[in-house]
Amino acid sequence: MGHRKKHAPRRGSLAYLPRGRAAREVGKIHFWPSVEHGPTLLGFAGYKAGMTHVFIIEDKEGTPDFGKEIVRPATILDAPPIQVCAIRAYIKNEYGLQTFTEAWMKKPPKDLNRALTLPKNPDPNQNLKKIEENLDRITEFRLLTITQPKLVAVPKKKMDMMEIKIDGGSVEEQFEYAKKLLGKTISITEVFKEGQFIDVVSITKGKGFQGPVKRWGIKILPRKSRKTKRGVAAIGPWRPARVLYTVPRAGQMGYHQRTEYNKRILKIGSDGSEVSPKGGFLRYGLVRGTYVLLDGSLPGPAKRLIRLRYPARPPRDVSEVPPKITHISLESPQG
Repeated sequence: MGHRKKHAPRRGSLAYLPRGRAAREVGKIHFWPSVEHGPTLLGFAGYKAGMTHVFIIEDKEGTPDFGKEIVRPATILDAPPIQVCAIRAYIKNEYGLQTFTEAWMKKPPKDLNRALTLPKNPDPNQNLKKIEENLDRITEFRLLTITQPKLVAVPKKKMDMMEIKIDGGSVEEQFEYAKKLLGKTISITEVFKEGQFIDVVSITKGKGFQGPVKRWGIKILPRKSRKTKRGVAAIGPWRPARVLYTVPRAGQMGYHQRTEYNKRILKIGSDGSEVSPKGGFLRYGLVRGTYVLLDGSLPGPAKRLIRLRYPARPPRDVSEVPPKITHISLESPQG
């Protein structure tokens, strides 16, 4: 018998190297897709409450379970209205997008000074007039929005701030749309609808400094091994005389930014008691107001801010209507 080659592929993707800690607890959105209809906001945000399971009627034609009742894991996001505190106008030059100016609402919320230094006595009319006079130079508008943690079970006063792009229609239409929203609150029902696919951006659960067995899924060496068992036996050849970046090593695991594509909105509701389990969600509590029920899991622990975005690469065959939900489990996860 000839020597059989050992097949031991490395586990874990190299696409995300280096696996360092995320810079901030709120994910960054690097790309905004363009939409046909509009003008409309391209994003929203909510706080992760927890998971449950739902019974839905499978509505994707061609699947083995089409028309049958199936069980799906689902995540509940606590998504209170977000407040628009400023309009930011951008111009494009040889260096890319540059901020032209900002128009702030007259009286920003007091707790917002926990997040940033507020402009003194902002005069929105003056800056809005400046934008209007230079509309031919402006390429896009984004809204500076803040969440309202006091409306959810997240124990903090500091608001999470984020920039959300407006797309669809002409620049003039986008400007009129932004002007109407300045200082107002926006509900998630004005941005997304049930049955729609969205992308989620979040920071995953942090797991600290971990060894290569947990971090990269390598095999534990035999009991009789000398020196090490939960490590790589040989980390590389003599030449090249360095350790290659592809070799699994110990280091930070978790607390990385991840974007997950095409999560389907199963339901958007205004009464959180419809989805809160008995005794509330573990490590979160009760959902009281507007919530979003999403198919599948989301990155991050409970209480983490999840940013939602219009899909960057949506599936081709999307049903116009949401799937029929026959049952949402409210059983306590603690029995």
